[in-house]
Amino acid sequence: MPAPSAPTTPATPADSSKSFPDLPALARHLRDELTAKKFILLYAYNGTGKTRLSTAFKNLGKKEEQRDTLYFNAFTEDLFQWDNDLANDRERVLRINRDSRFFAGLGELEMDNRIRPLLDRYSDFDFRIDITEWEVSFSREVQNGEKLETVDDIKVSRGEENIFIWCFFLAIVRLVLDGAEAYKWVSYIYIDDPISSLDEQNAVAVATHLARMLKDSTNSPKFVISTHHPLFFNVLWNELKRGSKRLFLSRSRSSDAYAVRDTVATPFFHHVANLIELHEVARSGEIFTHHFNVLRAIAEKTASFHGYGNFAECIKREESDINGVLHTRLLNLLSHGGYSLYEPREMLEENKQYFRKMLYEFTSRYAFNPELLPPA
Repeated sequence: MPAPSAPTTPATPADSSKSFPDLPALARHLRDELTAKKFILLYAYNGTGKTRLSTAFKNLGKKEEQRDTLYFNAFTEDLFQWDNDLANDRERVLRINRDSRFFAGLGELEMDNRIRPLLDRYSDFDFRIDITEWEVSFSREVQNGEKLETVDDIKVSRGEENIFIWCFFLAIVRLVLDGAEAYKWVSYIYIDDPISSLDEQNAVAVATHLARMLKDSTNSPKFVISTHHPLFFNVLWNELKRGSKRLFLSRSRSSDAYAVRDTVATPFFHHVANLIELHEVARSGEIFTHHFNVLRAIAEKTASFHGYGNFAECIKREESDINGVLHTRLLNLLSHGGYSLYEPREMLEENKQYFRKMLYEFTSRYAFNPELLPPA
């Protein structure tokens, strides 16, 4: 199944692009880069292979029972499983996988007291870790009339669960940075998309907190941080410029090859990166249904910037269609057709022509720098 490629930027003398036949080869390259850098920041769309790359990176450090990478990704969340007490519907707990080295210091390092100050930044619930039963229970204070009561054994929301697991991870990172014996084996920390369930305000808070924790450490491992979230990426870059390398990751549609491009000399603006990709797919002919969603999102932001109430004001009208009905209806229909970003379908040739016409007229009308955009 083809996946959307990552946004790219045009080559400049300061830029460099490198291709790799598979993820293990790319993971080896990242390890090589970290001999000279403390941080690698990696941006890519969902579906490009970020999580699989983090696994490939971790696997390169496995030698029998030895490990060298502490990682946070989708698999980290799977180390916690809910027991919803279906029989009594009362004592709901989050069970911990006791066999993982992720929890190496759980018993002796008072993790409750290390996690709670971190969690208090983002939530209003409390928790208790039972190191005998290897489970976490949650509680919350609620107003009952004039009294404040504590409700125990609650099930927190998916977003609250994710932020708890993230704070658990941050507490372990703090132990690594402080040189705790239980985590002496960590040479690399790989973080993949920790904020998928957070709104933009919390994305900024999480990125800022993470960056300040990492850059203030003097004796620490090397870090790779990958994300599909442009705001999270930008905040990290602004905080961690010194000692960092910023890369865009893309995957070939016709093979399993991967490429990364260093774009330090080019400002990262998400809408410009998206427009570059749309021009590239328009030129190649590999135009998929979700590209209409991307074009509509850019038009909506442009309309808001220019003070219009509807994105249709930013779509050029044909002389025979003064009210702009045709292109507006097309963009509405094809960006809300029940298509999935993760199951992209190639457009019909007629729709490709409409897509190209709307895209080229839009970028011409709003005078984007033509040097950034590939030729038609």
